[in-house]
Amino acid sequence: TGRIGDGKIFVSSIDQAIRIRTGEKGNDAI
Repeated sequence: TGRIGDGKIFVSSIDQAIRIRTGEKGNDAI
């Protein structure tokens, strides 16, 4: 959308997807 914060939302979504895929949660997923 070009608005400020879109990048953060996108990165957060990818981050969450990776955590779910690896089965790791919280600090273990970082």
